[in-house]
Amino acid sequence: MSFRFTHAIVRPPSSNFADGLTSVALGAPDFALALEEHARYCEALERCGLELVRLPEDPAHPDATFVEDTAILSPRCNVLARPGAPSRAGEVTAIRAALAAFAALAITPDAIEPPGTLDGGDICEADEHFLIGVSQRTNWDGAAQLAAFLTRAGYSSSCIDIRAIPGILHLKSGIASLGDERIVVIDSLIDHPALKNHELVRVTPGEEYAANCVRVNDHVLMAAGFPGMQHTLEQLGYGLIVLDMSEFQKMDGGLSCLSLRF
Repeated sequence: MSFRFTHAIVRPPSSNFADGLTSVALGAPDFALALEEHARYCEALERCGLELVRLPEDPAHPDATFVEDTAILSPRCNVLARPGAPSRAGEVTAIRAALAAFAALAITPDAIEPPGTLDGGDICEADEHFLIGVSQRTNWDGAAQLAAFLTRAGYSSSCIDIRAIPGILHLKSGIASLGDERIVVIDSLIDHPALKNHELVRVTPGEEYAANCVRVNDHVLMAAGFPGMQHTLEQLGYGLIVLDMSEFQKMDGGLSCLSLRF
C-alpha cells in the first residue's frame, strides 16, 4: 500500500442516534456504549498515525456520525456526495465547510448533482481503480457523474449493481480493499466480473458484517466477534486492531462509515 493516510474527519453520534435510519432489527442502540465505541475507534485511527478533524455532534441529522457517506476523498479527486436518503442531505453542508477550511486538501471538490444520488459507502477505492456500487442509495446517474470525475483525475472505475444482493446496504457492506490489489469479499459478490483482476479474500460465511474492515496504513481495523475473518487476516500477516461495533451495527453502520480518511 503506497498511499498513506495522514488525517481523518470524524463526528460522534448525537443523543438521538437511535432515530437514524436502519434496515436491520437488532434493537435500539445504547447511546452511552455507542460513544465508548466511537472513542475507541478514534483512538485506533490515532494509533495508525492519523490526525483527527473532530466535528461536533449533529442532532439535526441522527445519521451524521457516518461521515463517510458525505464525500469521496482521494489524492487527485475530491467529490461531495449527494446521499440517497433525503433525511441525510443536510449532512453534506458541514463536510463541505470542513473540507474548505482544511489547508491540506488543496483540491477543490466536485459535487454530485441532481438527479444523481451517491453515498460514500458505495465507493471502494482499490489502489488506482474505484469500484462504484449502484444501490438503494446510489443511482446510475450518480455513479456516472462520479466515474466522469474519476476519469478526469486519471483513475479508472467500474460499477457493481448490488440492488439484488440481500443483506447489504452499501457496496462496502460486502467488500473492502486491503491495498496491493487484494479485496475482502462476501460470497454473493465473489464472482462479479469487476473483481476478476484482484486477489480475493473470502469472508467466512455467517460473518458478512466483518467484510467492512478498513486498511489504515500499517493496520487493518476489523469488527470484534468474527473469529473466522480474524484468523484469515492474521494468516495474511496484517496487524489487526479489533474493535467492538455492536451499537453501530444496529444502525447499518460499519468501521469505514465512521471516518473520512485522507
